[in-house]
Amino acid sequence: MSKKSTQSWMVKSEPTAYGWSTFVDDGRTAWTGVRNFTARLNLRAMRKGDRVLFYHSVEGKEIVGLAEVAAEAYPDPTAKEGDWSCVDLVPVKPLPRPVTLAEIKENPKLQEMKLLRQSRLSVMPITPAEFAEIERMSKTKSK
Repeated sequence: MSKKSTQSWMVKSEPTAYGWSTFVDDGRTAWTGVRNFTARLNLRAMRKGDRVLFYHSVEGKEIVGLAEVAAEAYPDPTAKEGDWSCVDLVPVKPLPRPVTLAEIKENPKLQEMKLLRQSRLSVMPITPAEFAEIERMSKTKSK
């Protein structure tokens, strides 16, 4: 049986609530507290080894790092009621430089990105082409 190809995702967090540096210091985290049905479905679709872009929302508004799914969806221990899920994530590396929301909006290759179409969604899929473009942008100088 062949291994299913790796999927790519983006998770968003306010840096004042849980930022990249805290994530790196922790070394692993349960991505809890998601209370949106679409985001819950996305969490449940994540597979161990999937790539994840880490986005600072509200303050910064930029993609700052690359993470990986370490454990697939399980019941969110922070949920007092309802059927909510979480996954475990581990940090892989910071991007060479953050890629800002403004840069993403300006890039014609990223106009269909869910970040621009469903801006309030906290967990979203990223296409392989979008992921590659974000990585490319992070290795170039900002404007």
